Amino acid sequence: MICFRNVNKLYNKRTYALKKVSFKIKRGEFVVFVGPSGAGKSTVAKLLICEEKPTSGHITIGGYNIETLKKSEIPYFRRKIGVVFQDYKLLPKKTVWENVAYALEVCNESDEEIKKKVSKVIELVGLEEKTKNFIEELSGGEKQRVSIARALVHGPKLLIADEPTGNLDPVTSREIIDLLLKINDVGTIVILATHDKDIVNRLKKRVIALKNGELVSDEEKGKYKI
Repeated sequence: MICFRNVNKLYNKRTYALKKVSFKIKRGEFVVFVGPSGAGKSTVAKLLICEEKPTSGHITIGGYNIETLKKSEIPYFRRKIGVVFQDYKLLPKKTVWENVAYALEVCNESDEEIKKKVSKVIELVGLEEKTKNFIEELSGGEKQRVSIARALVHGPKLLIADEPTGNLDPVTSREIIDLLLKINDVGTIVILATHDKDIVNRLKKRVIALKNGELVSDEEKGKYKI
């Protein structure tokens, strides 16, 4: 499903964000990326959503060759990937329902399809009773659930969660991680980038560790070692 082969990402012709990084992720995996700030985790995420392209090396995702993807193809490619951020990136003047539906409206989905898909993902994240609430009326955990619902509404094969629990308390963080596990159980690849040692050790999932742009370990049922 995902293959990085000898991927380098160089900024300013001298600063390596990634250096000869290679890994494969199979369909249905849950993979945790760990490493200190500046290790390259965010760069991996940007490459996965085609926000950046590699300086050299090869990246394929679900049959797409990232290096040769045309600008006109990128919006369609991104619909196959859901992304969840630490700072939510929600629309504050819209309700929970409107935030999730907006992702479909911009793609000209029919009202019938929007209603069906939004209802399904809002139920999945447990916010059925909050559909009419505005974002400012929600807790941090509820905001992150809205963000996850929006990321899932296109039915992506891949969900990238970049520090999704960074602003949350431990109990709420566990609830969000449990939700990501639930999403993974139905076959969606989940890629989680996190600094949270407790979360990584509790998950016992595959752990890829980055340091100074290099892949330093890749372990099944790994632990946080950096």
